[in-house]
Amino acid sequence: MRFVVTAAISTLAAGPSIASEASISIDIPRLNVVEYHKPYVAFWLESADGGKVTNLAVWYDVKLKDNEGSKWLKDMRQWWRRTGRELTLPVDGLSSPTRAPGTHRIGFKGDAKPLTELAPGSYSLVVEAAREVGGRELLRVPFEWPPKAPVTLDAKGESELGVVTLKLVP
Repeated sequence: MRFVVTAAISTLAAGPSIASEASISIDIPRLNVVEYHKPYVAFWLESADGGKVTNLAVWYDVKLKDNEGSKWLKDMRQWWRRTGRELTLPVDGLSSPTRAPGTHRIGFKGDAKPLTELAPGSYSLVVEAAREVGGRELLRVPFEWPPKAPVTLDAKGESELGVVTLKLVP
């Protein structure tokens, strides 16, 4: 089963509004291991200097009794250190269940926060995955916002993540 994540991103700049769209596609590979667990995955944007800009999504076991799934979020080390430990989870519109192997997409409305406040500049889409009884992996996809022309950017993981693709349309 394959799902698609689409993000429509708008930004307000000095002067007229700039409306652009972005789609994020992530492939979670099927691993041939004895004990397979779906990965926890966090998506966020960082500015060119590496500062956290905003969270886009976090996939984890949201339905475990007594919010038990949140205790494993710290295995996504970079995300946890940058922003995860500051959040009270679950966060409406940010938290959702883990995903099975396949290609997935997440959608955001172009006029919805936090992306509406993304200022023009250089950024990276950062995706981190960690799996119980498995590994962890982090990918960065650098991009310029807002896009001047349609562009497709991607990064390929080696274990926990397949290809992460970011498509931007002005």
